[in-house]
Formats: sequence, structure tokens, C-alpha cells
Amino acid sequence: MKEQFRQSMAWLHTWLGLLFGWVLYFIFVTGTLGYLDTEIDRWMRPELPVARHASSQAPAILQAQRYLQDHAAQARRWNITLPIDRNEPYLRVSWQAAHGASGTAYLDPDTGQRIATRDTAGGQTLYQMHWRLHYLPALASEWIVGLATLAMLVALVTGIVVHKKIFADFFTFRPGKGQRSWLDAHNVASVLTLPFQLMITYSGLVFLMFSFMPWVVTPWYGPGEARQEAFLNEVFPPLAPSRSAGQPAPLVPLERVLHDAQARWGGKPVATLGFENPNDAHARIHVVGDFAAGPLRATDILVYDGVSGERLMEREAWQSGPKAFRDLMLGLHEGIFAAPVLRALYVLSGLLGAVMIATGLVLWSVKRRQRIERHRGAAHFGLRLVERLNVAVVIGLPVAIGAYFWANRLLPVDMAHRAEWEVHTLFGVWLLMFLWAALRPPRCAWRKQALLAAFVFVLLPVLNALTTSRGLLPSLADHDVVMAGFDLAALAAGIAFACVAWTLRRRQARAATC
Repeated sequence: MKEQFRQSMAWLHTWLGLLFGWVLYFIFVTGTLGYLDTEIDRWMRPELPVARHASSQAPAILQAQRYLQDHAAQARRWNITLPIDRNEPYLRVSWQAAHGASGTAYLDPDTGQRIATRDTAGGQTLYQMHWRLHYLPALASEWIVGLATLAMLVALVTGIVVHKKIFADFFTFRPGKGQRSWLDAHNVASVLTLPFQLMITYSGLVFLMFSFMPWVVTPWYGPGEARQEAFLNEVFPPLAPSRSAGQPAPLVPLERVLHDAQARWGGKPVATLGFENPNDAHARIHVVGDFAAGPLRATDILVYDGVSGERLMEREAWQSGPKAFRDLMLGLHEGIFAAPVLRALYVLSGLLGAVMIATGLVLWSVKRRQRIERHRGAAHFGLRLVERLNVAVVIGLPVAIGAYFWANRLLPVDMAHRAEWEVHTLFGVWLLMFLWAALRPPRCAWRKQALLAAFVFVLLPVLNALTTSRGLLPSLADHDVVMAGFDLAALAAGIAFACVAWTLRRRQARAATC
């Protein structure tokens, strides 16, 4: 009975992993890059200087206010993001006008002058891909990602059940043994990062709880949109909203607001100032604390009258035990609080998660290919499809991401809709990788796409040096850790893909098709 149960779990583990594996691989790769979104943003905006944080926030706020008054005095909303840590390294302002026009600008905190940067999708877009899937409607992407995440959680639990010697598997790796080697690699990557995989999968489902379980609210609050809104207002209290009075009025001196907020928070820095109806008699100022101060994905928020400076309300990060648990799960998932060493562990665990999924997909096709060759049969359509999808996703996606970085350097700086075309380049190149995998034998496609990935990433620092003044050597000389680190990471990725291509070449030396 026990063995039959384990076999049932193995069947479920195998087929859930196969059916959702390609989507999960995409989620893991783009989500892992999201832990480096700020660094990728900086590399894709080479015009930005090395980040530095001032000891006092008041001068930067005044410079930002002066810029907004000069360039967006009639806007409906302002936002000032202050440089306080790795997550927000630059002084940045944004605004939105009543008719929908909006803008954003990076500012020099000393002079208030705008720092001209290229339009780019940046690291934030890569990060958002892992749950938005970019081109799909929001509802469709939420359900696809949610179902894939649920399948991942079931696959993790069934994987634990299936492996009788789960910890012994962690210390076992036999290279050059075909199917056995793929299974060993799958086991090592799985066991090494199992706590991370369970946390990241469960917390991902918590992110989607309101989409997946909308009816949980109904027994407590009743049916209908009004009841749903009452629930949301209780969980997320509104921040003293106000309509425009249509009567001009000067803003309160922001130093006074800043001083009161910091005194209230024991000297902790302010991360963001948000303005509703600036320069209006009903102006509101939202002062937001630092999200990176702890693992909770929540922070204290103060609301002030924008004219008198009176404090109207305070929403604390801690509101209740259940909401704090949700905020903790979101915080652990995003890792905004993570210091450099912990962030490196997040990235390593995410990459090993991608390896776990990739080896599982390859293992499925290798087992069936060997079974067919053993009986001298012909490969069925399903096997041929999986083999080609594996190549296009496992190797083709990194090639496409590399092309995304190349587009950032090669597209004209003044090109219209430039950020959108960076993303179009990524998916266009990925489509070419699918076509390549469909038209070539899988063994040949694996090696040649790995070789292409090696060239794309190894030459990326060369392209950076030729097109900007922030090449690897100048960055090292200036102690610019972000720019130099990106180039070195690209070199490491290129070398890794070159090693894969070289290994495949050795194994395929006698294959006439390659």
C-alpha cells in the first residue's frame, strides 16, 4: 500500500512538473533577476553616477520640490523618492497630471538638475514579468501564475514523499552517467534549496490570495461590491483622501513635515513623499517609511494637511496578527530587506530552483528517449515536442534576456517607445529560439544555442565598453561596484554557457547532424 502511494505521488510529481515546468522556469529566471532589479536598472541607465546617500534629507527634498514646482506645478499628484539605501539609490521625482500626462526624472540632490537618462524598461520590467507575463491581461496572467505556483507546491511535497533517501541524494552526484546524472543533479538542486523553494512558493500563493479565494470574504462581510470594499477598507485603511478644492494655496514648508515624521519615527529616514493635489487648498502629503527596515512588506505612513502641516492620521506597519503574517510572507518573497550576503543567497537559491526545474524537464525526455531507443521504436510527437520546448526555454530564454541587454546599448537613445522595443527584442529573439529548436535536431540545437548564449554574455561587457564610458576597467578604477559587478556577472554567465557547449560538443563529436 505504501509503495503504491509513493508511485501515485511520483506520477503526480512527474506530470505536474512537466505540464507547468516551462512556465515555472520562466517565473524562476525572471523572478531571480528581480532580486537584482536595482543593479540592472543602473546598468541599463549608464548615465547615472555612482549612488551616494546624503546625511540630511532636507536639502534633497527642497531640490525635488523646486523641480516639481518648475515643471509640474499643475499636476494632480507628485511623488518624491529619496535616496536612502540600495533599493532606492537616487533622488527621483514623478508626477501625474489631471488629463493623464505623467513624467519622471532623476535629479542631482545637490543642484536639483535633471540627470538625462535613456528610456529603458530596466530591471523592474524583468522582475514584473515573473507574475505579469507581460503581454497577457492581468487576470489571465494571475491565474496562469497562480496555477503554476500551486502545481509547484504540490510537486515539492510529492517530491519529498517520493525520495526515500532525500538527504543521501543530496550527497550523491555521478557525472557522465546519462539519466542517472540528470536525476542526481535534480536531487541536489532540490534538496539544497528546499526550504527556500517551499517559502517562495507558499508566499507566492499568498500574493494571489485575493484572486484565488475571493469568496472567503463573503461569509464575514456579505456579498456585493460594497461589502468587498468594506473588507478592503478595513484591511487597508484609506489614507485621508481628499478632492481638489480648486483654490490655490502654498504648500507647508516640507522641512516641518520631515522633522515631525522623523521625530515620530525615532530619527528613521523617510523613503517617499507623496502629494495629492499639490498647490491646492485640499492638498495632502503622505510620508512613507522605509520598506527595507524589516521583513514585513509594510511600513508606517503619516498623512499631513498639505497647507497647514497638521498631522491627519497615521497607519502603522503592524495592524493585526493575520495581516502581519501576510506582510511577512510578502516581505520574505520579495527580499527587499535582504543585506548583500542574504541577497546573494536569494539569487543563488533562485538560480538553483531554475536548475531544478530544467533538470526535471530534461530528465523526463531523457528517460523516454532511452526507453524508445532500447526498444528500437520511433519517438512519438509528445517526446519530440518536449525535447524542442526544453531547448527553446532552458537555453533560449537566457539568450533572449541577453538580447534584451544588447538592445539597451544598440537602440538609438532618442528612439520613440524605446523601452517597449527593448522588451519586444527579448520576446522576438525568444521566438527565433523556438523556431531554431523546432527546425534543428535537439542535440544540435542544445549545443549551438548554448554557444550563442556564451557569445551573447561574454561580449556584453565589450559592447558596454564600446557604447558607454562605463566599461569594466573604468568602473573598477572608479570603484563602481554595480557597473563592474554586472559586467563580471555577464562574463561568468558566458563562461558557464561556454562550458555547457564544450561538454555537449565532446558528447556529440560523432553525431553527423552537428
